Amino acid sequence: MRAATVALVVLLGVAAAPAQSPDPLLSETRLTVHTLVREDIFAGFMTGDAAGVSRAEANIESLMKTRPGERANLLAWRSAAAMFRAVTAHAAGNAAEFTRHFTAAQQGFAEAATLSTGNDGVVAITGGTYSVYADRLPAEHRAAAWQEAWKSYSMLWKQQGAGIADMPVHFKGEVLAGLTQSAQRTGRAAETTEFLDKMLLHLGNTPYEPMAKKWKEDPASAATTTLTCKNCHNSGRLAAKVKALEK
Repeated sequence: MRAATVALVVLLGVAAAPAQSPDPLLSETRLTVHTLVREDIFAGFMTGDAAGVSRAEANIESLMKTRPGERANLLAWRSAAAMFRAVTAHAAGNAAEFTRHFTAAQQGFAEAATLSTGNDGVVAITGGTYSVYADRLPAEHRAAAWQEAWKSYSMLWKQQGAGIADMPVHFKGEVLAGLTQSAQRTGRAAETTEFLDKMLLHLGNTPYEPMAKKWKEDPASAATTTLTCKNCHNSGRLAAKVKALEK
């Protein structure tokens, strides 16, 4: 969240928040687009904060104009926001709104994947979004959503797997948890075991360990529990980055 505490909004039945003005910090080019919008998007992921997502959406549209070279990353973040809107609409029983936002999310992720520049976060954003929301989609969309999550995390593993042991807890935790959970949800038993064992190897004495142990000891619990979003990316938070710039 931002330094100023945002109000928590109940997820069910939330109407779209009014349009927000872009953040003055957007002119600070030393901050990445990820730093500028990530926490407000995660406010939707973690607490159903529609106001935070609306702020992110406004900032994304502004950044689309001022940082066109980051289009791929911004499309991915916009799609994450659209997925939040879709799941919110589905929970409220609004099928038409669900379809509109879900289609926008799918199309945005697909376009982002085709762009060859400004795309360093696309795979992680795509995989993370699908892993957070797949189980909350209408039943007919869940399997395909988990396949998208698995595809994205598999790409991340190819990029980062060799150095996973040396990564900060947040990074290795989310990659390994995403791989394990998407493997389980897509029926990949061998891969589930492989990456669950890697979690236990590399994530001892971290917030990821208790749930990983539960999955190992009680495999049936995996169907109704999650492994991701157990640790924050504190060093990448907006307040921390702004403070560093002030030094």
